[in-house]
Amino acid sequence: MSRIAKQPIPVPNGVTLTQQNATIMVKGPKGELQHNLHPLVAIEQADNLITVKALESSKDSVAQSGTARALINNMVTGVSQGFEKKLTLIGVGYRAKVQGRVVEMTLGFSYPVHHNVPEGVTVEAASQTELVVKGCDKQLVGQVAADLRAYRPPEPYKGKGVRYADEQISLKEAKKK
Repeated sequence: MSRIAKQPIPVPNGVTLTQQNATIMVKGPKGELQHNLHPLVAIEQADNLITVKALESSKDSVAQSGTARALINNMVTGVSQGFEKKLTLIGVGYRAKVQGRVVEMTLGFSYPVHHNVPEGVTVEAASQTELVVKGCDKQLVGQVAADLRAYRPPEPYKGKGVRYADEQISLKEAKKK
């Protein structure tokens, strides 16, 4: 069996997990998420622990049980604590501001870049050069952060662009004469 799937998932206070057929719904103080389970996987809930089991001993079933355990754990963590990604804009004149559900960034183009933020995710501008993407869905938070970074990824010579706060860019040496 998958080593990841063997670990039970602790459910904190204030988080409720309900299952209808193959759909799991997790509610908590930060929001509500749902996920459809693979047919080869089942979950058991006892006290404040959730256990994921593979229904068969096949390789696919074992792999899906580990994946399902990781996804359910991310859902429980998301609705209880939430996820966040921090982005930093580096470059002369690079700045960002948030207006409602739209992020407006000036990234050295001849026009400002406007990005619509999907429901379930909030973007805050901590300063003109820092953005914080927050939400309860880990995949959606990561996707929005990646979309914002993709407008101007860090270039390898000066390091200018949009990067994650903890990202290290290895700079290349300039051409020698």
